[in-house]
Amino acid sequence: MITLNAIQFALQGNGFHCPVKGEFEYLANALILVDHNGDIAATYLPLDPDYQATRDALLQANKLTVLEQDQYLMPGLVDLHCHAPQWPQAGKGLDLPLYDWLQNYTFPLENRYTDLDFAKEVYGDVSKTLLANGTTSAVYFASIHREPTELLAQTCLDVGQRAYVGKVNMDNAEQCPDYYREANIEQAIYETELFVNNVFALKGNDSGLVCPVITPRFVPSCTPTMLNKLGKLVQKYDLHMQTHCSESDWARDFSLTQFGKTDIEIYADAGLLNNKSVLAHSIFLTEKDIEIIKRYNAGIAHCPLSNMFFANAAMQSRELFDHGVQIGLGSDIAGAPSPSIFRAAFDAVSHSRVREEGVDVMLPASQRGTAGSRISFVEAFWMATAGGAQVLDAKTGLLAKNHHFDAIVVEASKNVGNLRIWPEFDSPKDILEKIICLAQKENVKCVWVQGKQVI
Repeated sequence: MITLNAIQFALQGNGFHCPVKGEFEYLANALILVDHNGDIAATYLPLDPDYQATRDALLQANKLTVLEQDQYLMPGLVDLHCHAPQWPQAGKGLDLPLYDWLQNYTFPLENRYTDLDFAKEVYGDVSKTLLANGTTSAVYFASIHREPTELLAQTCLDVGQRAYVGKVNMDNAEQCPDYYREANIEQAIYETELFVNNVFALKGNDSGLVCPVITPRFVPSCTPTMLNKLGKLVQKYDLHMQTHCSESDWARDFSLTQFGKTDIEIYADAGLLNNKSVLAHSIFLTEKDIEIIKRYNAGIAHCPLSNMFFANAAMQSRELFDHGVQIGLGSDIAGAPSPSIFRAAFDAVSHSRVREEGVDVMLPASQRGTAGSRISFVEAFWMATAGGAQVLDAKTGLLAKNHHFDAIVVEASKNVGNLRIWPEFDSPKDILEKIICLAQKENVKCVWVQGKQVI
């Protein structure tokens, strides 16, 4: 039996997680023991020999919290792609093509972040909002400005969110507005490396709760020299890297026309790919692209809702899933308006169903869609938790021993929101699907990151 002195606290209750891709485990009346480092020391189920003795000892030591019957413990949600500075524009301009949306809304807004007071207000709000929606790990694009981006990193550390924060790099004068681009590559690289070291050195960040991320915006916004120099930083420090990849016809065609290569080939040649690379969108991938992604063990941030607005096509999530490519979910604030990864999981399912069934009523049903392309709710939940953690090479996403205790409690209450559970009718699988479909911020009652309760 675990030594009680090694345990910070324990929870008893019903929970869900996905230790195997495509499958879920219902942890009925489980005991989850959390050590003083914020990691899971052990899990016990009622049939385990030490279950009752461990429970009694924890209760006597006043270290046990028992969840209510309408409360469910889950791994914290992982958002692989969020533009923190775009939070004020969420829900605006979604009728525009991507290029026009960036020029008319995004770039003018992101340039506002030279104002640290403005940055502090927005970054405090977006990090707290994501936490309140159950997002314990968030991968953030910031702006091209170093100090405001360091402020975002500090803000995430202060509120207790596990965060991966990137100072954006973009220097192509032909694609970036004069008022919002880096005119000097050497200075940009100096600022980026300084940012990396400053984030590592943040007071209170000894455990690496907040990580710096190398962030070329996407191929059209960066010169080859910029991409190559950023790749050298990835290799020098073994860093996470995030970028947009083959997001639209326009972005795909730009790479092929200008360089005769796909985005993936360009990133690989620049040294930007590793086992911690987050490739947002990844709509137009070739077979060679898929093999390169798997070779580097890189991962994809699937952003189904923003893909509907800006991608011009649907990601082949089923095919990539079956090919063994690492996939998680992204909110893509503000390319999509919702900060909820539960919503992203729901959209991943609906996105795939539309793909499978098709939309053109003038075609016969047998020709209307792409057969066998649907994603299940369980698979979407895996992407929202264990899959996202896998992309980040992080020990999160599971309620299992030796994983960080990043977790949430979702409550189904008749007095809050739309989530209702009917024990007489609802199996554990039904409950999990209902949570994905119906859970709102109001249903997220508790949030822990690294064993610390932050909500």
